[in-house]
Amino acid sequence: MPHDTTLITTVAAGFGLALVLGILAEKLKLPALVGYLLAGIAIGPATPGYVADMGTATQLAELGVMLLMFGVGLRFSLDNLLSVKRVALPGAIAQMTVATLLGMAIAGSWGWGLGSSLVFGLSLSVASTVVLLKALEARGILESMNGYIAVGWLVVEDLAMVVVLVLLPPLAGILGGTETDGTFQPPLWRTLGLTLLQVGAFVALMLIVGRRVMPWMLWQVARTGSRELFTLAVIAAAITIAFGAAELFGVSFALGAFFAGMVMRESTFSHRAAEESLPLRDAFAVLFFVSVGMLFEPGVLIENPLRLIGVVAIIIIGKSVAAAVLVIAFHYPLSTAFTVAASLAQIGEFSFILAGLGMSLGLLTAEGQSLILAGALISIALNPMIFGLIEPLRSKVLENSSLARQLDRRRDPFAELPASTEERYLEGQVVLVGYGRVGQQIGEALRGHAIPFVVVEHNRELVESLRKQDIAAVSGNAAEPSVLIQAHIARAAMLVVAIPDTLDVHKMTETARTLNPDIEVAVRAQSEDDARLLAREAVDRVFFGDDELAKGMANHILKRFAPPPGKGANAVARR
Repeated sequence: MPHDTTLITTVAAGFGLALVLGILAEKLKLPALVGYLLAGIAIGPATPGYVADMGTATQLAELGVMLLMFGVGLRFSLDNLLSVKRVALPGAIAQMTVATLLGMAIAGSWGWGLGSSLVFGLSLSVASTVVLLKALEARGILESMNGYIAVGWLVVEDLAMVVVLVLLPPLAGILGGTETDGTFQPPLWRTLGLTLLQVGAFVALMLIVGRRVMPWMLWQVARTGSRELFTLAVIAAAITIAFGAAELFGVSFALGAFFAGMVMRESTFSHRAAEESLPLRDAFAVLFFVSVGMLFEPGVLIENPLRLIGVVAIIIIGKSVAAAVLVIAFHYPLSTAFTVAASLAQIGEFSFILAGLGMSLGLLTAEGQSLILAGALISIALNPMIFGLIEPLRSKVLENSSLARQLDRRRDPFAELPASTEERYLEGQVVLVGYGRVGQQIGEALRGHAIPFVVVEHNRELVESLRKQDIAAVSGNAAEPSVLIQAHIARAAMLVVAIPDTLDVHKMTETARTLNPDIEVAVRAQSEDDARLLAREAVDRVFFGDDELAKGMANHILKRFAPPPGKGANAVARR
């Protein structure tokens, strides 16, 4: 039997201690990930006793990142990302710029050079995708418009960091670091152009070829009837594509896995693929937090407490305020601004990679790396609590600030119907909440029968597109009474909620019944439990996927075996 059990002992120690401390954290009303971080500190080099292999733990954590991003890709389509490009693309770039300048300013005040300050600021500007996804999933808002914006924002950040990591080595000499080895260094414009070309080639390959090949591959594996082979196919696709993307195209593991999941979403087996990868995804994601804890240097708390406070302030306050201001500037409500702000109030994997590269190039000192790692651990530990403050803080701000109420209502041209449109939708219309896959099918059916309807949609870009198609649409959250008022709910015949958000249905129904007691309410449920809860509300009809599917199939069968006109049931029996 081999004696080298580094991998086994690292996994056993990581999982075992994370389980114990995770349970203890939950008992103390703290997020479980705090326990995972403490487990990493306990088996890291900064504490006495057993020290796990850092290289092994880091690679296992990378597997968790790949599987987690693959799972997110299975839930997101290209349309989801494109729908938030107007806020995510400029917002992410502007927020990274602000955070980088803040980091450079505080580093400059410590007497650091330009190169060190730049690497330090960039390391503080990019948030951890893993931490964000865990927070959004825990609150059930990953597939909401706020979740789409937050994820799209971080995808832009990840793409920007890929470019930074490629450009930093050739710029090291100019910034005061160590020149990279080699007799020939290509011009900067060529390096940048090659990087953008590689990333573009990978994205094009996945969207053009992958969208056809991967669903076909899953179908072929599913035809074997082997559950083991199907699970293997899903995991192999996630990891091999992520690895290939990094090796061949210079794209990060996380982005490679994300696009792999996004193209596999085209398959009819995407839901099954998500279920099969879920256990491994959650298990290896735990190792990510353990590996972060192993990097922590407790000495920085004693040696440079004031500097560490400044770093944490930039991460949690500076970045968050900048992001919130930018989101509000794009005419999104305070709930969206606070969600994005909380999402960015932490740093993670790309910060570690950039800090390590900065040290190897002589651009960052060991002190700078320790401050970045300590800031990451503290911000990750605090992030769930920051998310928990979103709703109370939003309510408090709206209650006490007239400016905040004005900003939340915002003078958005898409937040109310144009006067020319209102005349057609003042009596007996359907108010359709949500215009996703389900809402679009409902809308097309209503248009086909010339039934007037008004769409209420959180996505401003989609509202703009609908109005160009001469479809009445209002931008906003239908849980807000003012939004339903703009859709003329008081004179509507029916309220149809086509979004899978059970939490806000009560508010929508209450507003609709208050303004229009005779209105009929029909809602969509995601699960049987949701259907039971909604049935207790003042809802006339609840549509649940499995029930409606069974009814549709049953009706099809009954039509097939229905007796011909003029014939009785005996004729059917003889057929």
